[in-house]
Amino acid sequence: SMLGDCWLSFNVLTRDLSHYLENQVKVGFFGSGVGLSLVLGFGAAYACYYLISVAKKPKLISGGKKFYHFLKEQCPVVSETYYPTFWCWESRVQTLLRPFVTAKPGVTYRNELIKAPDGGQISLDWFDNDESALYPDTTTRPTVLLLPGLTGTSRESYILHMVHQSRDLGYRCVVFNNRGVSGEKLLTPRTYCAANTEDLEIVIEHIHRSNEAAPIMAAGVSMGGMMLANYLGRKGRDTCLKGVVVFSAGWDVFECTASLEKPLDRFLFNSYLTSCLQASVDRHRPVLEKLYDIDHVMKAKTIREFDERFTSIMFGYPTNDDYYRDASPIHKLKSVQVPMLCLNAADDVFSPNHAIPVEAVKQNPHLAILITCHGGHIGFLEGVWPRQNTYMDRVFRQFAKAVIEKGNHLKDL
Repeated sequence: SMLGDCWLSFNVLTRDLSHYLENQVKVGFFGSGVGLSLVLGFGAAYACYYLISVAKKPKLISGGKKFYHFLKEQCPVVSETYYPTFWCWESRVQTLLRPFVTAKPGVTYRNELIKAPDGGQISLDWFDNDESALYPDTTTRPTVLLLPGLTGTSRESYILHMVHQSRDLGYRCVVFNNRGVSGEKLLTPRTYCAANTEDLEIVIEHIHRSNEAAPIMAAGVSMGGMMLANYLGRKGRDTCLKGVVVFSAGWDVFECTASLEKPLDRFLFNSYLTSCLQASVDRHRPVLEKLYDIDHVMKAKTIREFDERFTSIMFGYPTNDDYYRDASPIHKLKSVQVPMLCLNAADDVFSPNHAIPVEAVKQNPHLAILITCHGGHIGFLEGVWPRQNTYMDRVFRQFAKAVIEKGNHLKDL
């Protein structure tokens, strides 16, 4: 069956390429039959390489047969071959291009600011979906909590796509923006980190109190996924979340930072993310400089240096290594007691393949991890021109629907 699919895909690719090249020859683009033959040969060779080495089915690993079979039955995407966009399947290219090539669907939010015990404020962006025909009763309309990445907000393309997927399913969404990142004023000298889940706990309790009869599930991307995993590891069964899906999480922060400090990845990603973090700190300098040496923070060249000079100090860790150990979800996975599906790409430079917690997942029946060969970091682009939904979006939609509508099958894992 797989060979048949490959042969069919190969025929389609070569047929389309042949038609395209023939048209180009007619207008004198190649100018000779020899040039056409060479290009056709190259195209056929590339199509073979793509179908044999690039397009592959993901690996699905779970700690229990019940969760494994649930995913196989309710989320067919986990068994399908992932065909990355054929002209940009390489990890770094997928990661860099996604924000530019994927569309940003229009979403109108209702903003809510809630108070934290320390006097700070947390910004929530609600998509109420009041036109939902499937769940017209607002008190029971399912709620999806979304957590963006390190410097992300409710306006990231991957968040907007998940809001649209949830809208089509009839659900409401609420995006948890970390302190100080979405334009609101920072009222206290405190921001956020992957290890500290106090704000997340406040948000989840607030959402639950707002609609106690409504089921709640959550999705986290990159650092948002790390925060969710750390939260579940600390709370065990003591949470109202029915299920969680995590995308491109960094499981071991030591390995993540080491990978991002390799020369090419430091140039492409590390320096840029560090400057984004510094811009956020500088924006709130008046309140932060009362406790921290902001000039010293602004001289950091890497995320590790930023964390050493700012994040670990803010949250009271003796050393940066202590912070990184506490922020690494891999150490808390054994305590997760809620169905959690994780999607990682084996070529993600932010979360290297050797640090993906396969063995930890095998020890917990509440966990499952889906590993694609390609996809980069929050990439997972597919299709010839990947403007719309990605493989990640399809995983999100199917898992959210399964948890909300068939979640009773996951009791007593």
